Order: sequence, then structure tokens, then C-alpha cells
Amino acid sequence: MASLQDQLLKAGLADEKKAKAIRSEKRKKRKQQPKGAVEVNEAEVRARQAREEKAERDRQLNLERQRAAEKKAIQAQIRQLVETNRLDRSRGETSYQFVHDKKIKKLFVDDTMVDQLSRGRLAIVFVNDNYEIVAEGVARKIMERDESAVVVLHDRKKDDVGEDDPYAGYEIPDDLMW
Repeated sequence: MASLQDQLLKAGLADEKKAKAIRSEKRKKRKQQPKGAVEVNEAEVRARQAREEKAERDRQLNLERQRAAEKKAIQAQIRQLVETNRLDRSRGETSYQFVHDKKIKKLFVDDTMVDQLSRGRLAIVFVNDNYEIVAEGVARKIMERDESAVVVLHDRKKDDVGEDDPYAGYEIPDDLMW
């Protein structure tokens, strides 16, 4: 099978002089390259760069997906902690007010819960668009996973005697409010 150059010569579309010049140009080009060097094709270079860019985009997308999956798993853990450890506040008559997202919110709890909330033994968490009350230890576990889920958790004081309160025997008047 004849080369394209030979076919063009036979058809009369190219002359012998031009063909000789092109052959000598190719020979010179080959001689200038060192032995073992491969002629780099620009299309191959662009294709390689495109593959590398696509791989980088894919890596970034995978990282974002992984972060989203981790966040979803953390939220599921928090929901499970709250569901298993929330306290029943259905019999609450006293309102407990707190601030969440620059708004004052109100929960009805019983008197012992108000006392424990103010002492830092109970905490209020915001999960699934609901406010729930959990124990301090559970709230600390939730805070390890997501700080923003715990809305109210007061610091316990060193002098908080709690159950061993020497004034526990003294009754507080009903009309005393602070």
C-alpha cells in the first residue's frame, strides 16, 4: 500500500520537489531529538491534564460526600442519645425561660427540674426542631459531637452541695420569687 505522499504525487496534487523538502524536514527533526526521546503530542498532554483535573474534582466531590455522611451519622447519634435519655416533662407547671437563636423560649417543667437546670445537672438540647431535657452527662456527650445542639447547660459550681445542702430542711415561702 502506497503512502499518502505517493498517492498525492500520482494524482498530481503535489510535486516531487515539495515531497523531498518535507522528507528532509522530517529527517532533520528526527536527528535533532536525542535517542530514546518520544515526540510529545500536544493532544496527549491536554488529555492528561484533563484527566488530572477530573480526578481532582472527583476527589473533592468524594470529600464533600464523606463529610456530609459523617455529619448525618453524628446527627443520628445525637438523636439516638436524646431519644433514649430524655426526661419526661409532661407534668411540668413551672415555666423555664432561656435564650436560643436570640429569641426567648419557654418550657414548662416541674420545680425540681428548674432547680437542676439552674445548677447544671440537667441541660436543654435542640434536636428535630424540639427542645428536650437530658442529664448533664448526656449533654456533655452531645457537646462532643455537636456544640450547637446543646442550648442550655449551666456550669456546675464547686460549692454546689446539692443533695447535702444544709438548708434543705428549711422551706422556701411560696410567694418568694427571684
